[in-house]
Amino acid sequence: MNIKDLKHSDSGNFFLLAGPCVIEGEEMAMRIAERIVEMTDRLKIPYVFKGSYRKANRSRLDSFMGIGDEKALKILQKVSRTFNVPTVTDIHTAEEAAMAAEYVDVLQIPAFLCRQTDLLVAAAKTGKIINIKKGQFLSPMSMQFAADKVVEAGNENVMITERGTTFGYQDLVVDFRGIPQMKTFGFPVIMDVTHSLQQPNQTSGVTGGMPQLIETVAKAAIAVGADGLFIETHENPAVAKSDGANMLQLDLLEGLLTKLIRIRMAINQ
Repeated sequence: MNIKDLKHSDSGNFFLLAGPCVIEGEEMAMRIAERIVEMTDRLKIPYVFKGSYRKANRSRLDSFMGIGDEKALKILQKVSRTFNVPTVTDIHTAEEAAMAAEYVDVLQIPAFLCRQTDLLVAAAKTGKIINIKKGQFLSPMSMQFAADKVVEAGNENVMITERGTTFGYQDLVVDFRGIPQMKTFGFPVIMDVTHSLQQPNQTSGVTGGMPQLIETVAKAAIAVGADGLFIETHENPAVAKSDGANMLQLDLLEGLLTKLIRIRMAINQ
């Protein structure tokens, strides 16, 4: 998989990383993948299936973390082979990089870990595309240093994802100036629409969210030139085992993408 295939598609559309927050099971992953592949093929949107094989960053010890690393990674591999689409998953330690790279096409560095040199270097050495999420605590321009670590380790296949900035103790805000600023680095820039609408650190120990603003944030991101969008989606977010409070219901995805294509066409004229 080449990063240019995503950024420079024949349709001129943005690309999409989308899927459930975490792999909950094979049937669920395959159903969601099939639905999104059908709509992105129709809309000519380059697509990468997203699913975390393990959720390492959870508020409480009793939070769902996954169905088992190897089992979830094999499901991601099956999605890729069945639907002929690339896949992306998070890694959390340097040791996980080589393991996950055997199954997926894109390794994602979580926002809280974007400064971890050993993790970035280990990911780079796999030769996979590396998607680095901007830390909630960093300025957009500071992400140059994270990207440089991957490039200096011998891998120029880098993408950067905006996912909001900490605003007080229990909220995030998106500074849309960051998208064009980070594009000056020369790498594709993605907007993580759903995570930027999280409301972390709730007293219940369960992260909240504002999914009613997904369309607003996505439209703004495309309007300021985002190359790609990251959207977590689920058939029924109310019963999702992770991040249900800020995921997009799957039935709403195609309508949103159709609106966003119109915005993309308008700014490209």
